Amino acid sequence: MSADQMTIGEMLAATVPMARTLNLEFRETAPDKAVVALPDQSDYHNHVGGPHAGAMFTLGESASGAIVLAAFGAQLSRAVPLAVSADITYKKLAMGPVTATATLGRPAEDVVAELDAGQRPEFPVAVEIRRADGAVTGEMRVVWTLRPNDPS
Repeated sequence: MSADQMTIGEMLAATVPMARTLNLEFRETAPDKAVVALPDQSDYHNHVGGPHAGAMFTLGESASGAIVLAAFGAQLSRAVPLAVSADITYKKLAMGPVTATATLGRPAEDVVAELDAGQRPEFPVAVEIRRADGAVTGEMRVVWTLRPNDPS
């Protein structure tokens, strides 16, 4: 399968070793929402038997990256998406499989307009992490930028 035929999830699993290591499942990758799941795996449990905080951070960051690629994939020939900052809040004990849902915090067309104007746009992505019972176990905010490629 060529890179042009790969789904965003397949591309991330192929190019981001941590996504592959954690066996992340890219369930939905669209410009308005990305859903990524972390299966329950004892190798990545913490001291209380749930997913380790680092695994949950990687899950959330991966969901944010998936929506960025879905929303701005057409811009990859002229700009590189980069995470600028991220913060996470752990709300409840996560046990079993968890799922992260990412949404863009700004309209994609506004971000592209800034890129068109020669700027380096920044935009937030909000992520909710939920247990199988629907309880929100974590919230994350990742700020991304589209760094214009060097013209030289």
